Amino acid sequence: MASNERSFVLWLHGLGDSGRANEMYLKDRFTVPELAGTKWAFPTAPSAPVTCNDGAIMNSWFDICNAPITSKSVRGLDDVLESVQKVHAIIDKEISDGTDPENIFIAGLSQGGAMAIASVLLYPNTLGGGAVFSGFLPFNSPVEDHISPQAKKTPILWCHGMLDTLVPFEAGEDGKEFLQKLGMNCKFRAYDGLGHSLDEMELEYFQEWLKHQLGRSSKKSHFSACGLFNKFCS
Repeated sequence: MASNERSFVLWLHGLGDSGRANEMYLKDRFTVPELAGTKWAFPTAPSAPVTCNDGAIMNSWFDICNAPITSKSVRGLDDVLESVQKVHAIIDKEISDGTDPENIFIAGLSQGGAMAIASVLLYPNTLGGGAVFSGFLPFNSPVEDHISPQAKKTPILWCHGMLDTLVPFEAGEDGKEFLQKLGMNCKFRAYDGLGHSLDEMELEYFQEWLKHQLGRSSKKSHFSACGLFNKFCS
């Protein structure tokens, strides 16, 4: 990515967590020069009762009816879509401020990972990428009719621990298969020995993946601006 290009990463926390806590943990971990100018945002979900936690009030992007979360878990759409609209508003603002959509990434952990993939799939344009860590699909197949051809071009990174008991590994595999049926580019990474947590190896790979995606975006912009026969194009 050229030094004068903007990039943006929106990170979405898990159930009961906060944007501030995630920012404190993550903000100094991405140190490569290619990400030096990247803007990060860590919003906090609103507080709401959560069914699987006996109605306890906590920061939650949407209600979760039961845990562990499997392919057969009940999934509701209404509050998911409400949170997706809030995420899209953040993305729209960033684009209006001058960031190329293909330099914008949505990532998240656990429930935040579910929000990340939902937000990518339901966004009308192609983004730089979506990254899911220990996440799951927060909806079932009927949503396919609402996924645009442009959204299907957004590359996805999906990382999942094989010992995850809260969002079992099969939930990650279900997500991968769903995306592949849509014809999407999904890089799926399985981590042996990892439970429901964020691992240093995952973050290191995420950093390299971001670098790669930003490099691809920069090359696209370069060739688009120069044109095939522009003698000043180098």
